[in-house]
Amino acid sequence: MTAPKTYEELMAQALEMEREAVARYEELADMMEVHNNTEVAALFRRMAEVEGHHVDQILAEMGWAEETVTPRHPGVWTPEAPETVPLDEMHYLMHPWHALQLALAAEERAVAFFDALARTTQIDSIRKAALEMREEEVEHVALVKQWMEKVGKPGPDWAADPDPARYVD
Repeated sequence: MTAPKTYEELMAQALEMEREAVARYEELADMMEVHNNTEVAALFRRMAEVEGHHVDQILAEMGWAEETVTPRHPGVWTPEAPETVPLDEMHYLMHPWHALQLALAAEERAVAFFDALARTTQIDSIRKAALEMREEEVEHVALVKQWMEKVGKPGPDWAADPDPARYVD
């Protein structure tokens, strides 16, 4: 990982990371709605909302406009931000528990990202900000874990489709 060289660069990257998380959670919600999985769709919409608050906080703190464009700096992350849920881990019959597992893994990657940044940077303002962002992500991890306690873990047959698609050649 290449550490940002300025506080502004860090905040630009954090803004991009949060925007990517919002976009992916909204995309996942849309996917679940297409498959009539409204419960999981609502959960992903809630996660997008939570991440959207971070976008608003960063914009307000930095005095940036909503349409501020933040170029990605090479070496910060590839190909996607650490907090982005991979699309290939989606399943149209997933339960809320599965969605929360994906969200938990994303939040834990964000914690690790900011933790590594705080440990490797030599710039005090970046270290301080990275530790603050790490703590926000730790709070998200705890929130997701609380949500996971409220939903049941699905049984082993959760992916059985009672009405599978039929293909005719």
